[in-house]
Formats: sequence, structure tokens, C-alpha cells
Amino acid sequence: MNEHAAQTYKHQQVNTASPAKMVYMLFEKTLSRLQEAKNAIERNDIQGRCNANCSAQELIAHLSNTLDMEQGGEIAANLERLYAHCLIRLMDVDRKNDPAPADEVARLLTPLRDSWAALAEKSEGELRQAIMIAQQDRPAPAASEQIEAPDTASGTEEAPAPAKSGLSISA
Repeated sequence: MNEHAAQTYKHQQVNTASPAKMVYMLFEKTLSRLQEAKNAIERNDIQGRCNANCSAQELIAHLSNTLDMEQGGEIAANLERLYAHCLIRLMDVDRKNDPAPADEVARLLTPLRDSWAALAEKSEGELRQAIMIAQQDRPAPAASEQIEAPDTASGTEEAPAPAKSGLSISA
């Protein structure tokens, strides 16, 4: 797959993702960057480690900055403390060239990533179910909207095209 197509696909995924899916994607990217930092330490690639670790820190800071402290209450406050702890621990990855803090942060964030993945999957399933119900509950077309009877004299019958629902799911 060429680079342009890959970038287009990534943008499509982000632009069409539910909020829960977007949070899951942030966690997934963070964990990926932490693994990149650990791999760079193994290769003694200082610049690679720094780039990956800085990217992970930026993602965690974004997660922290987007917490809704008013709506989230105690849960948001706990997440904010967890993210602050993660950011402090990740400083040691660069300071000591040590993969252990990255492992610790990954262990802390993995259950959150998994929870958001389950929530995103449930959200998409509920959306599909709501669309199916909406399509089933749609009233039958009025007599004026009925398609005329096919012309049987010509010997060709065309089935009427299904009505468009106006709803679309891309996943």
C-alpha cells in the first residue's frame, strides 16, 4: 500500500470514529509509542527513544487535557492523577535510558485501552441496532409514492429499487 493511501485510510478512520473509538485509538497509539521507545533502547537508538517517548507523553497529556472535570467527577480526577503519574514516570525513560518506566506505564494504560475498546465496540453495535430499528419502524410509502405496476405487455419486469433510508454506517 502506498504512503498516500495509508495516510488517507488513517484520516478516514479518525474522521468517522465515534468518540469512544477515538479515545481507544489514542490509547492504542500511546502504547505503540511506548513499545517503540523500548525497542529503541534495545537498539541503543537515543533519538528514536526520545522521539517515541515524547510522542507518548504528548498523547497522555492530550488525554489529560481533554478530561471533563465537571462531568467526570471523581473518575476524571483519578484519571488526571494517573496521567500525571505516567508523565512523571516517562521522564525516567529518557533521563536513565531505562525501559522499566515505559513498561510500568504500559501496564497502567493497557486496561484503560481495553475498556475503551469494549465501549467503542458496544457503541458501534448499539448504533447499528438503532438504525435497524429505525428502518423497521419506517412507515410504508404513501399511495402517491407507490411505484407504478410494471409493464407486463413488454415482457420485462423491473423490481422497484429499495427506498433509501438516509442512514449510513461505515465501519
